[in-house]
Amino acid sequence: MGREEELRASAHLIGDALTATADIAADVHRAIARRVAGLLPAVAGPANAMHESIASVAYSAVSVALRLASAAGAEVLAATGDPSAPPPSETRLGRTVLSAANGLWGDTLAERHPALAIPMTVRVEGRDIALDRASIAATFPGATPRLVVFLHGLSLSEESWWRQAGGRRTARSYGDRLGRDLGITPVYVRYNTGLRISDNGRSLSRLLDEVTASWPVPVRRLDLVGHSMGGLLARSACHYGNLDGAAWVPAVGAVVTLGTPHLGAPLEKGVHVADWVLSRLPETAPLARPLRTRSAGVRDLRHGSVVEEDWLGDDPDEFLRDRSTEVPFLEHATYYFVAASLSRDPDHPAGRLLGDGLVRYPSASGQGHTRRIPFEIGNGARLGGVGHLALVNHPAVYRQLRAWLASS
Repeated sequence: MGREEELRASAHLIGDALTATADIAADVHRAIARRVAGLLPAVAGPANAMHESIASVAYSAVSVALRLASAAGAEVLAATGDPSAPPPSETRLGRTVLSAANGLWGDTLAERHPALAIPMTVRVEGRDIALDRASIAATFPGATPRLVVFLHGLSLSEESWWRQAGGRRTARSYGDRLGRDLGITPVYVRYNTGLRISDNGRSLSRLLDEVTASWPVPVRRLDLVGHSMGGLLARSACHYGNLDGAAWVPAVGAVVTLGTPHLGAPLEKGVHVADWVLSRLPETAPLARPLRTRSAGVRDLRHGSVVEEDWLGDDPDEFLRDRSTEVPFLEHATYYFVAASLSRDPDHPAGRLLGDGLVRYPSASGQGHTRRIPFEIGNGARLGGVGHLALVNHPAVYRQLRAWLASS
């Protein structure tokens, strides 16, 4: 997609958001008015009907005006400015905003604003790489027979692997260091984190088949490293790749998950509860609508769903029912996890309560009261004083990652 298509889609998306806000205000107003009308004597009926009619016309006019303004704005944006300027998705700020938007509403973007939906691709220096043999050979001139595939988390991109605490960018990622220390070739994948994890898992399996088939030298080993949602994606891809007999699967040596909510994320559970509570009353139900527009990918984080059986044919808003299907690990691969805590002592009460700020230890390690992910004893690490986002580039994490990949 080009610059004009992205600008038009962005303006229409903003228009949709503004119109939805107006509709929420209208529905709240209507529900409150009806509640009040129900308390008044019957003689007030004509006045109440007139009030509702006037309010309905006013809000409809506002919605139409917002839609027309967004459509006009889309054309103005597309027609003005430097036509040679790169599209938003090719600028660092644009990529950051687009990744965040895909995390929150990626399934909606794919359906209604495809120009803004991120495809699953291999990325090098901010560019998508074609997966034919010639393109891969030109992009990876020093390709080795050992690959490590890096999978980012929700609302992030492959650029997150170069991010340090405080948002500063560093010159070296885990992949850069592993290339120096272990002679591996890092491969960074970017994907739409708002899609179902199971759908992304199938897509990743197909992508890895293409990559390994076109790799300049025979692939002897392939490892997967996933941060947060990326760890669930790795498990999903291994599951579907194994079911389909994908050619890349036998090469998998290790799967490492960093702060992955294998048993679910408290934030999504909290949003789900808020959505359910607000939906109980007519006056507050419209306020739940923005929460209900969160992406399918975000909803999958409620219980750590990695296969379609967890959601297919079920109510996505069913109250806190965990339908997660446990899928086996690849028998020939070794699985590792890193769990972190904000407190320096992981066993401190605050560390147990808050975890890394987004994922707590039982979920990151897969060791819950009713569900257990089959990590072997000794194949996990608990790190104190490390936040969730810091897991993508932290010296303690790298030391552990290097040790695991060197020994397994």
